[in-house]
Amino acid sequence: MHDNPPPLRTPVGPDAHRWRTFPGRKTVVAAARTVTSTVRVLETLPDLLRGDDRLAVVFAYDPTSAFNDGVIDLLHDAGCRVVPWPQLTGARPDLIVSASENIDVPAGDCPVLVLPHGVGFQKQVPDSRSARSRLSGMVPDALLEAGRAWLAVSHPEQEEQLAAAHPKTAGRTLLVGDPCFDQLLRGLPRRDEHRRALGVTGGRRLVVLSSTWGPTSLLGQDSDLVRRLLAELPCDEYRVAAITHPNVPSWHGYWEINRILAPAVEAGLLLMSPVHDWRSALTAADVVIGDHGSVTLYGAALGKPVLLAAFGSDAVPGTAAAGLGRAAPRLDPRGDLYEQVEEAVRTHAPDRYADIARRSFADPGQAVARLRTAVYELLKLPEPRSAPPLPTLPTPASSPAADVTSWCVVTTASAESGQWTVTVRRRPAAAFEDAAADEETEEGVYAHLASDSAEPDQRLAESASVLLNRSPARTAVAALRWIDETLAGFTGGFLAAAALDGGGVLAGLRDGRRAEATATGSDTDPGLCAAVLYTCLRAGIPLDSTIVTLRVGAVREEDVALRLRPTAQLP
Repeated sequence: MHDNPPPLRTPVGPDAHRWRTFPGRKTVVAAARTVTSTVRVLETLPDLLRGDDRLAVVFAYDPTSAFNDGVIDLLHDAGCRVVPWPQLTGARPDLIVSASENIDVPAGDCPVLVLPHGVGFQKQVPDSRSARSRLSGMVPDALLEAGRAWLAVSHPEQEEQLAAAHPKTAGRTLLVGDPCFDQLLRGLPRRDEHRRALGVTGGRRLVVLSSTWGPTSLLGQDSDLVRRLLAELPCDEYRVAAITHPNVPSWHGYWEINRILAPAVEAGLLLMSPVHDWRSALTAADVVIGDHGSVTLYGAALGKPVLLAAFGSDAVPGTAAAGLGRAAPRLDPRGDLYEQVEEAVRTHAPDRYADIARRSFADPGQAVARLRTAVYELLKLPEPRSAPPLPTLPTPASSPAADVTSWCVVTTASAESGQWTVTVRRRPAAAFEDAAADEETEEGVYAHLASDSAEPDQRLAESASVLLNRSPARTAVAALRWIDETLAGFTGGFLAAAALDGGGVLAGLRDGRRAEATATGSDTDPGLCAAVLYTCLRAGIPLDSTIVTLRVGAVREEDVALRLRPTAQLP
């Protein structure tokens, strides 16, 4: 260990030229203070400054925010070189770029470009420097008085709003549009690709819950809504994703979020990364359930049906967000959630929020080009001749949902013109406080609990009437062996069904009979075939040489062929 450690070498400072490889005539400092603002800078700068070795870009970490947890990890994961904030005093940057209006700007005369980290100036937030609230996105007066601050806005109404509330902003705004909204618009043509990556297949709809941060947010008002929604929306018809504001994990930590939302996560909730994948989820959404946060407004502007589960008084009157609060229907959290979601889809007109979008985003598609022009003007450099790239949304690498392993299943059996139809609706058992027991709720309607062999909760498996192995058995002998062992080990089971390598299931009944069910759909979940067998047994429908129609809620229909396997064929 050195008694006097060598000085920290960083890409800025008086002797930086001795160590650099690229020329870097001008220095751009990207200020990182919160996860939210850092993400916006990381998403925006590469397209603005692409390929230009005249510029040296370094990141400086301002640790003064209550939401600074995760910033350093984010920068390191992105491969950024990070400069300690105090070192900026001697760095003499030519431009500071930030999406946080509250950075502690060092003395000097370089311009400071403040990008929005949401949609406009639409929320009152706690002031970290006092006990009062302040307008989110508004820089300190001292920076305006010094003539250094430039505020990027997405619509002329925001310029008027700022000038009325803070006259010192007059002449200090740049109308550029919203790079994030432009990126979302460009992601819409790849919507089907994003849906497949999130596991939204087989005719399912995707419901996206969006929560900003703070006590008036969706999660702050009713965090259990996520679980209840999963309990009411059939999992063969819907997937549910949640987008949280980055300030939520930055303050509480992901461990705490996972603890509170554990029942929903175990029931198949797609808990989207607030840093990367949330945008792809929003383009893939069929319905957005949200609050007064920017993500909800983005969803409305994309033409999505919106239901408001919360809407805080901290939304600024007269803004586009406040207009959404008046225009969007409210979700009754204690009402029938399934019917409300269905009604939102059924009655929605794609242009319902077109006026709110027009009030939020000027000249969509131009933000990157306008912002790059502004950056080079502030740097006093000629802008590159080539056009800036048009970034697209990344496709999520894989579905981040946990695998559902137990279901509360409700089925109906009805006959028309001699043809039996079995309707199946499955809901994740993890979303219920008490899993459903075997019962006939009304004539022809049956409820039961089904569990997969991978179910980690032994109590659910022991209570299940239908035991299922969804890992296809390569041979009928292997399937029968699993069936016999399972029925012997779980004496409360009514039937055990094993998926077969060629499709369909082979099931064993408690009375010793063996039956096969094969669906016409090549990707039919074996649990649906098992539900048909169970329903036929309860309803007295013959199992041998019978074809029934499987109706998966309102999603699809297909035929399922049933036959009994002769006892003589048993090994």
